[in-house]
Amino acid sequence: MEEHLYPNVSKDLAQKRRELAPEIYGAFRTFGERVFADGALPSKTKQLIAVAVAHVTQCPYCIRGHTELALKKGATEQELMEAIWIAAEMRAGAAYAHSILAIDAMHRPEPTPGA
Repeated sequence: MEEHLYPNVSKDLAQKRRELAPEIYGAFRTFGERVFADGALPSKTKQLIAVAVAHVTQCPYCIRGHTELALKKGATEQELMEAIWIAAEMRAGAAYAHSILAIDAMHRPEPTPGA
């Protein structure tokens, strides 16, 4: 039988997570509900941001969950794909921006021994 890196979410695993730290679990749920509620940004926009961030962090549970929630909030497939492309550009952009560190290291003079 093939073993997967990520287990399927089950009621038993979710229950165990709640039982191990119930107060923290409750606080986290309340925090999440507040973060994704309508505010200065509508909840649909917040879910699109979450989809993009989930792709950058590469969390499969978050990708699936926030994609489903974004669709429920009225996001279109085109909006979701644009959010994903933003995530792709941000990851690529970070590699590009940080290339300055490598170029700087390539052109630094060798340290003088004993200095």
